[in-house]
Amino acid sequence: MSNFTLHSPQSAPEASKAPLRALDEVFGFVPNLARAMAESPVLIKGFVGLFQNVHAGSFSEAEIQVLLLTNALTNRSRWAIGFHTHLALSQGVSQADVDALRAHRAPADSRHAALSAVARSLIENRGQLDAAARAGFDAAGYRPDQLLELIGVVAASTLTNYAGNVVHPPLEDFLQATEATAAPAASRPSSGESD
Repeated sequence: MSNFTLHSPQSAPEASKAPLRALDEVFGFVPNLARAMAESPVLIKGFVGLFQNVHAGSFSEAEIQVLLLTNALTNRSRWAIGFHTHLALSQGVSQADVDALRAHRAPADSRHAALSAVARSLIENRGQLDAAARAGFDAAGYRPDQLLELIGVVAASTLTNYAGNVVHPPLEDFLQATEATAAPAASRPSSGESD
């Protein structure tokens, strides 16, 4: 059970109130993970600022969600898996591609597959990018500046994945259905730590 407070924009530390209000404007609610992250103004302000930059970048919302779902699955972050499954589908990622990602397979969409492979390579190899993932990224038509931008997406996602794995926020009711099918993430090999 989590011992972290789920703050509202009213109860949060003063420096965390504006980031929570910004999230409420984007989503129409404040996600439970962000409510817990608000305990640390440094974390919530860094998270919201970085994500604002990510969403203002060159990747489409569908591409961003492919990256965020890949990262959540690779980092085995239960809350983020449910949240980004929901957002990926709402941003036009096909059910088949979402199912493939959740089963740790490449999506059928070649550009989504290239993005997922690079993100997974960076996370699994601790920042080292394998040649095959880079070649697939280039072959999919992405530019060198987008590879650096992708690192920003991975960094933003790492904040939420790690916080989610520490805080264990409750899933919002609307995420219950997407979380129920998250078994592939839970069955990933573990390095001995518990989720």
